[in-house]
Amino acid sequence: KITENAKKSLASLKKENPRLEPTLAIIQAHNDHLIQETNKNFAKEVGLRVIHICLPEGSSKDEIVNEILRLNEDPNVQGLALDLPESLCSSKVLNAVKPEKDVDGLSDVNLGRLVRGDASDCLVPPTACAVMELLEDLGGKTVLLVGAGGSVGAALQCMLQREGAATMSCRWKAPQLQTKLHCADVVVVGSTKPNDVPVSWIKPGTTVISCSHDWLSEKDNYGQQSSHAAGNAVGSLAIAMRMQNMVKNTERWIQSQQYRKWDLRCLKLQPLSPVPSDIEISRAQSPKAVDVLAKEIGLLTDEIEIYGQTKAKVRLSPLERLKDQPDGKYVLVAGITPTPLGEGKSTVTVGLVQALTAHLNINSFACLRQPSQGPTFGVKGGAAGGGYAQVIPMEEFNLHLTGDIHAITAANNLLAAAIDARILHENTQSDKALYNRLVPVVNGVREFSAIQLARLRRLGVNKIDPGTLTEEEIRKFARLDIDPSTITWQRVVDTNDRFLRKITIGQGNSEKGFVRQAQFDIAVASEIMAILALTTSLQDMKERLGKMVVANDRKGEPVTAEDLGVTGALAVLMKDAIKPTLMQTLEGTPVFVHAGPFANIAHGNSSVLADKIALKLVGEKGFVVTEAGFGADIGMEKFFNIKCRASGLVPNVVVLVATVRALKMHGGGPNVTAGAPLKKEYTEENLQLVADGSCNLQKQIQITQLFGVPVVVALNIFKTDSPAEVDLVCKIAKQSGAFDAVPCSHWSDGGRGAVKLAQAVEKAANQKNSFRYLYSLELPIVEKIRIIAQKVYGAQGIELSPTAQSQIDRYTRQGFGNLPVCMAKTHLSLSHQPERKGVPTGFVLPISDVRASIGAGFIYPLVGTMSTMPGLPTRPCFYDIDLDPITEQVKGLF
Repeated sequence: KITENAKKSLASLKKENPRLEPTLAIIQAHNDHLIQETNKNFAKEVGLRVIHICLPEGSSKDEIVNEILRLNEDPNVQGLALDLPESLCSSKVLNAVKPEKDVDGLSDVNLGRLVRGDASDCLVPPTACAVMELLEDLGGKTVLLVGAGGSVGAALQCMLQREGAATMSCRWKAPQLQTKLHCADVVVVGSTKPNDVPVSWIKPGTTVISCSHDWLSEKDNYGQQSSHAAGNAVGSLAIAMRMQNMVKNTERWIQSQQYRKWDLRCLKLQPLSPVPSDIEISRAQSPKAVDVLAKEIGLLTDEIEIYGQTKAKVRLSPLERLKDQPDGKYVLVAGITPTPLGEGKSTVTVGLVQALTAHLNINSFACLRQPSQGPTFGVKGGAAGGGYAQVIPMEEFNLHLTGDIHAITAANNLLAAAIDARILHENTQSDKALYNRLVPVVNGVREFSAIQLARLRRLGVNKIDPGTLTEEEIRKFARLDIDPSTITWQRVVDTNDRFLRKITIGQGNSEKGFVRQAQFDIAVASEIMAILALTTSLQDMKERLGKMVVANDRKGEPVTAEDLGVTGALAVLMKDAIKPTLMQTLEGTPVFVHAGPFANIAHGNSSVLADKIALKLVGEKGFVVTEAGFGADIGMEKFFNIKCRASGLVPNVVVLVATVRALKMHGGGPNVTAGAPLKKEYTEENLQLVADGSCNLQKQIQITQLFGVPVVVALNIFKTDSPAEVDLVCKIAKQSGAFDAVPCSHWSDGGRGAVKLAQAVEKAANQKNSFRYLYSLELPIVEKIRIIAQKVYGAQGIELSPTAQSQIDRYTRQGFGNLPVCMAKTHLSLSHQPERKGVPTGFVLPISDVRASIGAGFIYPLVGTMSTMPGLPTRPCFYDIDLDPITEQVKGLF
């Protein structure tokens, strides 16, 4: 009956979860094959998969614990049971089993729940269940447990007492054993009866039940004195109960895989005035352990890889586990055209999620880009937010993090090295010599690698034996024939180093005169970074890496990373970088930090994968807040036309960040310079400057409306802003079509200072959304550029240089014309001229060149001159950055 019920329950679970294959692992350290076979037979009847880990007799407790710990972390094992000699069933061994996998209910956690009466929250030891199943009408009876100690004995005593029985326990060697046996109505035997204990000590009519490890072998014999010696019955029944427990465990496992509302413990803030430095604020808060945070937001143990105490990589498996879970609301934080000081988009993003989760009890996630080391040590400083709205620990956020940018640098430069090496080898070897080295004989065998076979197929050569290629096929296979003048792939380094903007490579004697001009870009400008931000899976990333076009051959055809045979190696270097990094805000709410593509020549948004995982974790009523680089005309436009196309996600709200300071600059105020004191126009009330500069805010609202998404203006206030200036900006924003405009003080007050913004965003997210792309991908490249220039920037038209026109013609001929466009333009003006503030008109947008990131999936026109390698100023930030050798604390980050 028990087996049949378990079988029906499991069949029902499998019907709802067709791919379900629950697996029970049993560790045994004995040679009793009968027990093993019985377990297998019962499991097969129920429909469970069972695997036996047979350790040799004499295995130590440490060896068993090591095996348990391995199975604890195996996501394919839902239940774990132990068949061990009594001498090995110590607390150390039993408690090594994770409570959620403990089908025998022997851990202290499960036993504690049983004793407390939490029957629905624990699994009862199968042996104890089997005994209780065999006993009836226990009220008023006396039950003696002999040689039944440990977890099973404790569970039995608890269950017997609940049924009204009086319980006693005794060891076989105890002097009072005979007396207790004569008093007992029921005797439950936990271990084999010694020969020196006569059966006559058991009074006639007593029910004797044996739970010893010898039950299956029927070695116990208590003679005819007993009512019945139910040894074999307990054994079979206990195994049936074990399988029943495994089915219950499977049901719980399924429930644990599904979304559940967060049980988040937020961290309290005590803001100080004046506001200390960012790093002082960060250090004053004690972050939660990252594994605790992960559990609070519904991540499973096997879904995170911990890096220290405060950060962890999150695997992509939650996407599959929660695939049926509705997404939360999707919010983009963009901004007006910024000053060189930045207007606080990251700070608003963090303040908003702190308000939503810590103050309004709404699940929310911030998804931010990883900052580049270049600006951190250059001019801008850190990018973890600021004041009382930042990601902590801020020094870990800003320095190295989990090594993603280093992985990108390694992959990028491996590909660069492969290009030049291939040209050198092709220039210095015959076709035959080149072919013999590309496909060498190894241990007497010569064969193509998988990536080489794929290249042969692309060339139309359907052969797998290297010895059968014709001379012409060998030449086609071995020679990429790269035209060095067309190489677009550059080396990268994550440092602002202006002297690498133009370099000469190949000057060593061993390079045999192969000298060419090249350059370094900053690491975040690498196409691999853009791919990381846009990819949707490991397979997708690998395909994108292979599609990267690095040059043309002498016939004008594209040469890819796949042609160079380096795709697999690039994927290996990027296998950990694809996982988002989990951190937390000052108020203990979750943050994903992932990817950081250059917002000028790439799309400037954090990763699709981080957004997708976060949208599942927050649940249908939750919010994911992500950030776009620079102004709405750049980062937001690219978010909609490029990132949303790659992800298939539809945004619900845009939060447009503005500051009185930036609006004054757009109204005609003097230029601002990082590190220099602000002029009086920015520190004193000036309503006219604010009014004049609000044209930029109005234009950015209009740009947002082009995409059909509601916009909420977040006015990031500073202590120098007057109430009249703040009111004026909010009034103008609402009159210009914003759903709402809210002043925010999260920098000085934390999430509490952004509660009104959070409420406005929640309301806006429930508005009708008519999201649309700005252009069709089917349009010619030139038309897509013209639409962005005219509708977004406000240009009269565009002017293509001969180089740009030639590249457009080439990309169209090569089949890349249907890709979206990613404009590379200054962020300091709506136009191509940084000094033109406000809303410039009457200008023609010059397109100096057009390049392609085929792996990332976009064409990028260069507007005017664009630098992909920033330089260090006269006084970089690194003058203030130091390490205390005693405390090991970083100083000077901001």
